[in-house]
Amino acid sequence: MAKRVAVIGAGSSGLTSIKCCLDEGLEPVCFESSDDIGGLWKFKEQPEADRCSIYRSVIVNTSKEMMCYSDFPMPDHFPNYVNNSTLLQYFRLYAGHFNLLKHIHFQTTVRSVRQRPDFSNSGQWEVVTVDRDGREETHVFDGVLVCAGHYTQPIKPLSDFPGIDTFPGTIIHSWEYKDSDPYLGKRVVVIGIGNSGGDIAVELSRACEKTFLSTRKGAWVIGRVVDRGLPLDMVMMTRARDLFYWLLPRALLNLILERILNQRYDHKLYGLQPVHRILDQHIVINDDLPGRILLGDLAMKSNVQKFQGSTVFFDDGTVEEKIDAVILCTGYDYKFPFLPTSLSSGSDGDLKLYRRIFPPSLERPTLAILGLFQNNGPIMPAVELQARWASRVIAGLNHLPPAEKMVKSIEKDVQANLKSYPSPKLAALQVDHIPYIDSIAKEVGVRPNIAWLLLKDPAVGLRVFFGPCSPYQFRLNGPGHWSGARQAILTQWDRVAKPMKTRSIPEPSSFGLISWLGLSGGAALIFALLAMQFIPLFLNSD
Repeated sequence: MAKRVAVIGAGSSGLTSIKCCLDEGLEPVCFESSDDIGGLWKFKEQPEADRCSIYRSVIVNTSKEMMCYSDFPMPDHFPNYVNNSTLLQYFRLYAGHFNLLKHIHFQTTVRSVRQRPDFSNSGQWEVVTVDRDGREETHVFDGVLVCAGHYTQPIKPLSDFPGIDTFPGTIIHSWEYKDSDPYLGKRVVVIGIGNSGGDIAVELSRACEKTFLSTRKGAWVIGRVVDRGLPLDMVMMTRARDLFYWLLPRALLNLILERILNQRYDHKLYGLQPVHRILDQHIVINDDLPGRILLGDLAMKSNVQKFQGSTVFFDDGTVEEKIDAVILCTGYDYKFPFLPTSLSSGSDGDLKLYRRIFPPSLERPTLAILGLFQNNGPIMPAVELQARWASRVIAGLNHLPPAEKMVKSIEKDVQANLKSYPSPKLAALQVDHIPYIDSIAKEVGVRPNIAWLLLKDPAVGLRVFFGPCSPYQFRLNGPGHWSGARQAILTQWDRVAKPMKTRSIPEPSSFGLISWLGLSGGAALIFALLAMQFIPLFLNSD
């Protein structure tokens, strides 16, 4: 009999977890508290407690070829950077293609996940759920995959801003923000310059009388489009570039990358200059922020010092009056109240996870938490690899190291990140995209062998090493091999070009070019002959 696995959540992590379970001969049962798939990417007019929430205009920061599932490319006509509704359409195509919907129980909430009394032998879990009619049911599962998302608990640091209780305007978190309509003609302060803060400030600057973006530390900012108009991540995220970066001294690499960004626009001049080096923290991806600053509709400000009614004082001594609204883009915390408290450590609810997946404290590795990390690349391919590994561990096909070794690995990872992220809880979430997915792929047995590829299939090998580190690379061989992976790699740039070919432009005529060269060459020859004819005359005229 197949092992039964509970999958909690039917967003981007949950969907691929269902498929990975099926691939390994497991029986997935997915519980989704809402009435649809999509998780974070399902837009709703009103935010709902303990669920992810997005604004209407949100667009992904990673391109379609880099963020898709490894055995299911996005349709070639999809734009390179999709909005939330297009991404939701992709999820529906994925779920339909692999027949995943029949495994999902919608409007069913997980109340608790607890180890059974014989857990040390069976590794089984008791999962209590409540359906749409309020009926409670207890299930027994051989494994649990937690795919509930971690952008559900907005952080509102109101105590950091003295006098904020005297502010007469509206104060919301970006979790509550939907669009700029309520702020038309108003003066708004946005606090926080992450990706959401940048997006919201830019959108507001088109509707507000004035928008102020307040930041404590500043940020390095880059657009989605780089040289020759190509997607940022497809150009920058390659194995060759990653190796080159690893070989260079970090200080020199910081200097080079900062110089490149400052040649686009001087971060100090624009008020964006951060206190950290470019490789120490995540870069903000925003196409329009510098332009809105240049137009004067958006003004950068230092950290908010205090409020006094509708007047806001900043750390640099400047003051802005008649502020109508404040939007806090101050991040999120994560919380999984249905999990045993024994999995958390410390009062902040921190989850110690081996490779950001497995709690090392469990006697049997039959529970995994997916997507609980922050990286400098696309999330979905990394989560898919997590799910492939976790499903194989639950199926007994892969094994984890001893608990002591896992704990040491966790501590090593946290220590490496503490310089850039002083909070241990935040430091634990950080992973470097290519090294991280390669490490998981190695565990699954699907990390591409570059040397072998260069010898056996140079066309693919060269693209794998020098080209984008796209998800298809992890389907070339090993468990879960996909016969279409090679072709997907060879045609990935065709899918980049496809949605932009909306206007027919004739190729330059070779005859016309040759004719022009012939005419210009002929003219030059005639000129040379004339010069040779007349120069002696001038020389002999004396």
